[in-house]
Amino acid sequence: MRLEELLKEEKHGVSGSASDREISDITFDSRKAGSSSLFFCLRGAKADGHAFAGSAYDSGCRAFVCDHVLGLPPDAVQILVADTRRSLSSVAAAFYGRPSEKLKVIGITGTKGKTSTAAYICGILNGSGRKCGYIGTLGVWIGDKRYVTKNSTPESCDIQRYLAEMDDDGFGYAVMEVSSQALVTHRVDDVNFHTVMFTNLSPDHISPVEHATFEDYRDAKKKLFSSFCSERMIFNADDPASGYMTEGYSGELIPVTLKGSRSGYSASGILPFRDDSSLGVEFKLTGNGLTETVRIKSPGEFSAYNGMSAIAACVGCGVPFREAVRLIGNISVPGRFEIAASLAGALFIVDYAHNGTSLAHALGALRAYSPKRLVCLFGCIGGRAFTRRGDMARISDEMADMTVITSDNPDSESPEEIIKDVEDRYPRKKPYLVITDRETAVRAAVGLAEKGDIILFAGKGHEDYQLVMGEKIPFSEKKIILDEISKLSK
Repeated sequence: MRLEELLKEEKHGVSGSASDREISDITFDSRKAGSSSLFFCLRGAKADGHAFAGSAYDSGCRAFVCDHVLGLPPDAVQILVADTRRSLSSVAAAFYGRPSEKLKVIGITGTKGKTSTAAYICGILNGSGRKCGYIGTLGVWIGDKRYVTKNSTPESCDIQRYLAEMDDDGFGYAVMEVSSQALVTHRVDDVNFHTVMFTNLSPDHISPVEHATFEDYRDAKKKLFSSFCSERMIFNADDPASGYMTEGYSGELIPVTLKGSRSGYSASGILPFRDDSSLGVEFKLTGNGLTETVRIKSPGEFSAYNGMSAIAACVGCGVPFREAVRLIGNISVPGRFEIAASLAGALFIVDYAHNGTSLAHALGALRAYSPKRLVCLFGCIGGRAFTRRGDMARISDEMADMTVITSDNPDSESPEEIIKDVEDRYPRKKPYLVITDRETAVRAAVGLAEKGDIILFAGKGHEDYQLVMGEKIPFSEKKIILDEISKLSK
């Protein structure tokens, strides 16, 4: 596509001649730039893409989008815009043929429940014969194809590329987790959402490199409902923030609730169930003029909210209510209350709970299964979300019978310093261990298990790495658990 065609709707200035330049790809990574690339200089929390323009030029790139004139040779075309991230979204949508206008895209935001709800929607739609792709914390799913992503919501050019691939492969639907950071950094600006969803809201991602205040975080989430012309909004009517989130919404409002409702979807009679390979909840769901029993392979009331929301979204896409109810009972979400294994009557569960609220929900849900002991292993990430450390320490001490404090993606911080920070905030009412190396800690937790115990490995969930000094070191908690069980069983 010619550069001037890509830029025809952009307000910009140009240094150099753009009219005859052919563009075959767009990128913000200088390592991927080539002679026919359009390179976007993005400003990030830790680095400024303008500083890498020279490297892209050395790789043959001659077309750049920037917010100020760069010191490049005169044969470089420089397109000057006010906001390179906003421009990237617009140009990417045009470059990939505006694929979201050809798909029914479901966007989900909230503090908790995005991943499970999105996975349920994807599973139901595909199970009913409606081809649906997924973009979120678990990566990108396009049929049997799987792609790893750095963020729950990728950069705008990657989103548009994945949506275009779904359209090319004959998909009619896509479900996407939409993070607060994605909303404020213009990653989804040019996505045409058919349905939007609000799960819940609690303090999270508040730090110098994320959101300065809770209000800033909350307002970022609301953008999904106030800045896009979607047809319908499914929302958790029991969450205190639901009124704020729905205020001014112009499409159809569909509430989900555990407290009864004259409209929307409501659940009642929630009961836990457990068998050899799963645990979860079942409940009566009333919606779409019908009442059915729903069984979901995940514990806790929050699983009922996630399930109701997913079923509501799928019914809105044409799936019959009873079919959606039947299909959701067969879906397990990787790293979300995933039973890794059992040994001598003890159950080992891997979950992504990585902040105070999600850990409290996880431990509270597991307590309903009356374990002999509830043991919690957790760590805290480095470099951000510092308020989580005290929250997770307090909650594990209050709600678990024993805690193992260890590492979880320390990145550029010293693991020992993070753990000391957590330990300093630990109330010390219950027994606890400190084991810095996470693999050693996981193996120790397996060895501690007794008949009737439930051991929760919190924080890593689906992740297959530890983030250390910016490098992803291969790490599979589930594999370590299975290996240790194998050793103990010999």
